Amino acid sequence: MGTLHDPASQSLAAASVPAPSPGRPPEEVVPDASPSAAPDKDVLSDVLRVIKLTGALFFWVDASSPWSVEVPRADSFAHLILPRAQHVISYHIITQGSGSVSIGDGPPMEFAEGDILVIPHEDSYAMCSAPGVRSGLSQEDSLDFFRAMAAGQLPFVVNEGGDGPLLTRYVCGFLGCDARPFNPLLGALPPLMRIRRAAGAPSDLLDRLIELTLAEVSIQRPGAECIRLRLSELMFVEVLRRYLEALPPEQTGWLAGLRDPAVGRAVALVHENPARGWTIEELARETGVSRSVLAARFTRLVGCPPMQYLTRWRVQLAARLLTDGLAKVSAVGRDVGYESEAAFSRSFKKLAGVSPAGWRGGRRG
Repeated sequence: MGTLHDPASQSLAAASVPAPSPGRPPEEVVPDASPSAAPDKDVLSDVLRVIKLTGALFFWVDASSPWSVEVPRADSFAHLILPRAQHVISYHIITQGSGSVSIGDGPPMEFAEGDILVIPHEDSYAMCSAPGVRSGLSQEDSLDFFRAMAAGQLPFVVNEGGDGPLLTRYVCGFLGCDARPFNPLLGALPPLMRIRRAAGAPSDLLDRLIELTLAEVSIQRPGAECIRLRLSELMFVEVLRRYLEALPPEQTGWLAGLRDPAVGRAVALVHENPARGWTIEELARETGVSRSVLAARFTRLVGCPPMQYLTRWRVQLAARLLTDGLAKVSAVGRDVGYESEAAFSRSFKKLAGVSPAGWRGGRRG
């Protein structure tokens, strides 16, 4: 990832504030700013932990031409594969062959061996050997498939298609996560992510994770399903890292913001100490740029001002604490930076749509 992160801290935020270049506007750097040490916070890992990324379903597909797989919206089968998940993400790693994929009624996009496809927003989609090929199966047929797969009634390797000579093989994974009250990662992802990997390239981390998964299938030891699901989570995280590395310079969004020296540092500071009484002036001083520059750059890249991001992240942390713990609402509010229970409850309800107590009851019901 080069200069995009601090090798010592594993953080996606920059390790230090770069000196201004000759073409850099002078107002971007605050001469008397004295940034503290780089925040020791891996922001992507922090978000993935708090949004509760969970392996839901994972299997292998061998598809012979002509073949087609139509998958309905994930919210129609989420209750079958991960009943308590707020949101389901689908991804596919193409290990052999080629085909096309389309989201909803959108145009088809070709894919090839080595490609990784991610459908992050629960949209319906179709994968097939060639544009226009359809299986003729109904949504109910698809739901029956997911029901049987989740119940362990189908083999790990699923065979699809006809008896043609062309074989496409791919890993199919579904992951659950929280989408509410605030998931900055989901908002940064497009409807369809296609990440190219050169066929025949030297073995890398993703290849090794796939190999480990297939090894678990072949030996059939107790606990194999649990290990496969954890490996599925690891593969998805590696896919996210590759997507981040491949973002074009002009890209905006939360992930792109992590690459920006000032914005990435500000996000890391917020995640490292969310309960601190941050002000825009303090964040600007810590990042080495002016208040106006930080606010403008943060809003352009992340999609909201720094203080609004802080509030949203505090509420997301509180939602996780309310769901997983037994602490009183007032204690949870203090833990995420609110001095009074009333202020915390107002902020929480504004973003989550329910009171903290209502959230806890609804998530545990």
